[in-house]
Amino acid sequence: MTDTAYGTDSAPAPAKTFTPALSRLSAVVILGVMMTILDTTIVNVAIRTLGRDFHASVATIQWVATGYLLALALVIPLSGWAVERFGVRRLWFGSLILFIAGSVLSGAAWSAESLIVFRVLQGAAAGMMMPVGQTMLARAAGPSRMGRVMSVIAVPALLGPVLGPVIGGAIIDGLSWRWIFYVNVPVGIVALLAAWRWLGPDENERSTAPIDALGIALLSPGLAAFVYGLSEAGNAGFGAPRVLVATTGGALLIAAFVVHALRTRHPLLDMRLFEDRSFASSAGTTFAFVGTMFAAMFLFPLYEQAVRGTSALDAGLLLAPQGLAAMVAMPIGGRLGDRFGPRILVLSGLAFVALSTIAFTQLDLHTSQALLALSGIPRGIGMGLAFPSLLGASYRTLSHAAIPRASTTINIFQRLGGAVGTAIFAVILQQGLDAGKGAAAFADTFWWVLGLTVLTVIPALMLPNGPAPVADAPGRQEPEKVSPPVGAPAAPAAAP
Repeated sequence: MTDTAYGTDSAPAPAKTFTPALSRLSAVVILGVMMTILDTTIVNVAIRTLGRDFHASVATIQWVATGYLLALALVIPLSGWAVERFGVRRLWFGSLILFIAGSVLSGAAWSAESLIVFRVLQGAAAGMMMPVGQTMLARAAGPSRMGRVMSVIAVPALLGPVLGPVIGGAIIDGLSWRWIFYVNVPVGIVALLAAWRWLGPDENERSTAPIDALGIALLSPGLAAFVYGLSEAGNAGFGAPRVLVATTGGALLIAAFVVHALRTRHPLLDMRLFEDRSFASSAGTTFAFVGTMFAAMFLFPLYEQAVRGTSALDAGLLLAPQGLAAMVAMPIGGRLGDRFGPRILVLSGLAFVALSTIAFTQLDLHTSQALLALSGIPRGIGMGLAFPSLLGASYRTLSHAAIPRASTTINIFQRLGGAVGTAIFAVILQQGLDAGKGAAAFADTFWWVLGLTVLTVIPALMLPNGPAPVADAPGRQEPEKVSPPVGAPAAPAAAP
């Protein structure tokens, strides 16, 4: 018996708890990923301040946020190939160093243009870190602990959008906006030290497959154009020429990539993963679930500031009960998901989220703030129950070698789900506001959010049920390439 993240020398054991090696790996991943998730929202509360200090228009300064998101979309497709080619340890360290450098340069920016460039650098590093972190944890956990280990990655994924506006508002009120970026430096240094101490040599065999150049030329700009078009739709509407050109062009490039990927031997993304029912249903459910989650986090703070006149910090604080509830529920959801299977946990989570959304469909000028804050608790519980099991289902029946490609694909679905959901509901809201509905426009939009939450039940019903198998899908395994997780000593491959 070896103290590795797997638990044995040959195959993952049905461990009841995390091993010390897996706990240390989880800490390394959380330290790195939390910074990148926070940076997707922490800068939003500083947009007005940045525009004033740099004498830049809203159209220009909004690229501080949009450039970061577009860089994420451009880089994520490369992460699966990069993991297989360079190894997770080297890629993790490189991404961390690049992110810290981007943070320092962003804090020292001397103009709006320089800040946008440095934010793109940050986004490129962040686009690698989330899928690499998921790959490390999924490889180390094995199917029997997948739900619990995915609750680790779900912590920053769910709390980041909640904590970002709170931390950003506090920094803007008490310090210079530059500390929104400088705050990453000490956290990044700790993350580097932890990785240096706890990540052992990368034992996984390196791939020599050439990079899919045509796939990059199709998918990365396609995703960037599509995400950009959706982000602009919230401001200009879906009928605006730039929105139509970007979304249509991006969709055509993505469709061309799918055709190309099904015909090539080593595609940038393996579309054949969707032949696996567990992976396909998880990807579809993730897309819709993240869409509703990000939409609610976009709509509620906007209601508080535009209708109720609260500050960005106060609006963020009203989301705190939701974040705390999610944090408490996540380890429970991961543990129960490993025991009973993802389907029942995701369906239960959707029920809690739908229940909480009902209160927001009644918004008006005088809705109780306490009621709204408390209504976030069942939403947080639902997110905590559903998200770890949903992520775990993505890897549940895949071979060890397929995990990097699966991590890349699921991250793309998360980004697209958030972008699509936010854009659609922003347009619905804008139409209501243009019609002079005021607070009622927010209530009407939340009815649409509730409707999408209910529809998410359809793909969730196709998720697997029951506990995961002990071994990594032995029928699909590639024994000669299987190796222990990062930080663990080499072990003989399991018999097929």
